[in-house]
Amino acid sequence: MALERAHGRRGAGTWIAMAFGVLLGLIGVVLAIGGAWLVVIGGSPYYLLAGLGLLASGWFLFQGRVLGAWIYAAVFVATLVWAVWEVGLAGWPLIPRVFGPAILFLLAMAVVPALTPQRTPRRIALAGAVGLVAVVVVGGIAIAVANRPDAPRPLPAAAMAMTDPSPMTVGADWPAYGGTYAAHRYSPLAQITPDNVGRLERAWVAHTRDLPSERAKKKYGAETTPLKVGDTLYLCSAKNILIALDPATGRERWRYDPKVSDDWIPYTAACRGVVYHQTPGADPGQACAARIIEGTLDGRLIAVDSRTGRPCADFGRGGQVDIKQGMGPVHPGMVSITSPPVIVRGVVVTGHQVLDGQENSAPSGVIQGFDAVTGEQRWAWDLGRPGVTTPAAPDETYTRGTPNMWTIASGDEALGHVYLPMGNSAVDYWSSDRSPQENFYATSLVALDVTTGAPAWRFQTVHMDVWDYDLGGQGTLVDFPTAAGTVPAIVLPSKQGDIYVLDRRTGRPITPVEERPVPQGGVEPQMRTATQPFSRYHTLAKPDLTERDMWGMSPIDQMICRIQFRRASYKGIYTPPTADRRWIQYPGYNGGSDWGGIAVDPRRGVIVANYNDMPNYNRLVPRSEVERKGWSPRSQARGGDLGGPEGAGDPQAGTPYGVQVNAGWRMPFTNLLCKEPPYGGIRAIDLRTGRTLWDRPFGTARRNGPFGIPSMLPLEIGTPNNGGAVVTAGGVVFIAAATDNLVRAIDLRTGETLWSDVLPAGGQATPMTYEANGRQYVVIMAGGHHFMETPVGDEVIAYALPQR
Repeated sequence: MALERAHGRRGAGTWIAMAFGVLLGLIGVVLAIGGAWLVVIGGSPYYLLAGLGLLASGWFLFQGRVLGAWIYAAVFVATLVWAVWEVGLAGWPLIPRVFGPAILFLLAMAVVPALTPQRTPRRIALAGAVGLVAVVVVGGIAIAVANRPDAPRPLPAAAMAMTDPSPMTVGADWPAYGGTYAAHRYSPLAQITPDNVGRLERAWVAHTRDLPSERAKKKYGAETTPLKVGDTLYLCSAKNILIALDPATGRERWRYDPKVSDDWIPYTAACRGVVYHQTPGADPGQACAARIIEGTLDGRLIAVDSRTGRPCADFGRGGQVDIKQGMGPVHPGMVSITSPPVIVRGVVVTGHQVLDGQENSAPSGVIQGFDAVTGEQRWAWDLGRPGVTTPAAPDETYTRGTPNMWTIASGDEALGHVYLPMGNSAVDYWSSDRSPQENFYATSLVALDVTTGAPAWRFQTVHMDVWDYDLGGQGTLVDFPTAAGTVPAIVLPSKQGDIYVLDRRTGRPITPVEERPVPQGGVEPQMRTATQPFSRYHTLAKPDLTERDMWGMSPIDQMICRIQFRRASYKGIYTPPTADRRWIQYPGYNGGSDWGGIAVDPRRGVIVANYNDMPNYNRLVPRSEVERKGWSPRSQARGGDLGGPEGAGDPQAGTPYGVQVNAGWRMPFTNLLCKEPPYGGIRAIDLRTGRTLWDRPFGTARRNGPFGIPSMLPLEIGTPNNGGAVVTAGGVVFIAAATDNLVRAIDLRTGETLWSDVLPAGGQATPMTYEANGRQYVVIMAGGHHFMETPVGDEVIAYALPQR
C-alpha cells in the first residue's frame, strides 16, 4: 500500500500526515453537513463544496498520498477567490473566511515532504511559505483598509452663535451633567489642543470606596459624570454615596451615604450624576443656600449642603423625599433613579427607571416635579389621568405599567420647558393591552410645562414600539441655522440611529421626517403600524443585514451564524417579534445612540456621536414555556437573586409571552458576535446640513477575544460602547465608553486618536472638563460595567498637562 511504502520511507512524518488527514476529514464532515443545511434554507453553497473538498483531501492524506495536499491547496485557492468575491478586501470580514484556512494550508504544505521524494520537499515547502506570506500580506492590507477612518471633510467654515437657554455657564466650571441643561457637552476651554494633548498626564486619582458586595457582584456599573461648581467637584458613587472633592488635588472634602440596600439594585447599580441648585436670594453662609440633589436606587431624592454634605433639613423630611408615594406596591428593585434630575425655574423634575420586562402591572412611570428648596411636590404627570397633573391623593395610585423616563432630561429656562426622552410601557415586547395614552406618548420626546406639569407637545420616534427602542439619549438644545434665520431647536438622537431636529417651542420637525413602509406580521399583526418615522437629516443606522455580514472565529462559526440568520425572521429594521422562531432586531436595544447621547460644538457647528452597531437575536417565549423555565417577575420570590441581564429571560407577566434576548447575538461556545465588526463607531456630523464629516470604528480589540480571553490586539475593531463624549474649544474630543478600558483624545477635525491612557477599570461614563487654578483638567469615572463585561473599579481619574 501507498501508506505502508510512505511509512517505510518517512516513519513518523507519514503518521502525522495521516492524523492531519483525519482532522481535515472531521472539519469536512462538519462543513458538509452544515453547508448542506445552509443550502437547503437558501444560503451560500460554499460551505458544502468546501466540506466535500476537505473530505476528499483528508481521505487521500490518510492514504498517505500527496494528492490530498494538492486538493486542499485547490480548496484554499478557491476559498480566497470566493472570499474576495464576497467581501472584497475588507479586513475584518476576511478573517473568518481566510485565517483558519490559511493555517490549514500551512500545515498541508508542511506534511508534503513526508509524502514526496527527497528531491522536491524544499521547493514544496518554499511554495507553501510563499503562499502563506501572500495570505498574511493580503490580510494585513485588508485589515489596515478596514481600520482606516473615512477621509474627513473640512469642518464647517462659518462659526455659529454660541447661545444657551440655561442660566448656567460652562467655562471654568461644569455645573450640570451635560455641561448645562442644554446638554451641549461642550467646553470653551482651549488649553488642551491637538498639538499638546499627547503630553497629558494623570494629575490625581480619587476613590469612591464603593465596590460591590459578594451579593452584588456582576451588578455594578458606575456611570458617574461629576459636576464642578466653584472650588468643588461633586459626584455620586454606584450606590449613591455623595462625594465632594478638591478639583485641583482630588482630596476628599466630605461624603454622605444614604444607605441604599443591595435589595434595591435593579439590573445595575448606577448613578449617572447629581444636580446643583443655588437658592435664589439666600445668604451664602446659610445652610443649604447651595445644595446637591441626587436620585437614589431606592427611589428617593436626597438634598445635602454643598459645603458640608449634611442633609438639608428644609427639604422634605430630613433632607429626602420618597418619589414612590402614590405608586402603590413597589417591590425593591422595581423603581430606581439612575439619572440626575433637571431643575428648571426652581422645580426638580425627575423620572425613574421601572425594571423592564417583569410584568405589565409594574409601578407607574409617572413624571414628578418637586420644589427644589422645600421638596414639596408641585405636580405629577400620569398618563392614565389625562389633563390632571395634581399629585395623587392618599387614596389614589398612579396608573401602573405606563412608560417611564429612565434617562436624562434637558431644560429651557426661558421657555419653561423640560424635555423628556420617554421610554416604553412596562412590557417592551407586547403591545395589545396598551392604552391610547401609552401608545401616544411612548418612545416620544415630550415637552412639559415645568410650572404645571402639563404636556406642551410630543414628537414620537417609533409607533407602537415593541423593540425596546425607548429614547435613551438626552436631547441637545441649539440655535439651528435655517434659510429664515436661526430657530430654537432640540437635536434628538435615537436607538434606531436616526437623529431628529425639532423646533423646541412646538415639537415640529425642522429637518425632513418621512413615514416609510415597514415590515408587517409577527404575533400581533393588527398592532403593527404600516409606517414608521425616518429622519432624512441624518442616521447612524447601517444598511440591513445580509448573510454575508455573518462573522465568527472560523468558517465553522460563520456557517453556524449564517444558518441562524437564514432560520430567523428578518425583514430589515422593525421586523415584528415572533414566537415560532427567532427574529433579528437591528440595531439592537443598545442603539444606535444610547444614554451617552451626543456632543455638539455650537461654535464650529459639529455633532459628535458615538454609536453601537450590533443586532439582537430575540424570541418571544410562550407563557407555558416561561412557567416551565421558572421565569418570574421581580415582585415574586427569586431566592435572593438580583436579576439577570436585561431581556435575558424576562417573564413579561400578564401577557401571553416572555422574551429571550440574545443581546449582540453571541455564539454559544466562543462568545464572539455573529455580525462582522465593527460593533461600534464614532462620527462627526455637520450640524447645519447633517453631512458626515468623518466616521471611524471606535474601540480596539485589546480586551476582546474568543472564549472571553482578551486578545490585547491594538486593532480598531469597533467595540460596543456605553457613555458619551465631550468636545472642547481646543478642538479635542474626549471619550472613554468602549470596552477596551481606554480613555481617548480624538482630533475633532480628522477623527484621529491623538492620545490614550489605559484605565484601571471600564470607562462606561461620560467625561467632563473644567479649570482649576489656571489648569484645565479632564475627569473620567473608571467604574466598569458588568453588562459591558469590563472590570469594575472605584477610581475617579483627572488628567492635565504637566505643570510648568
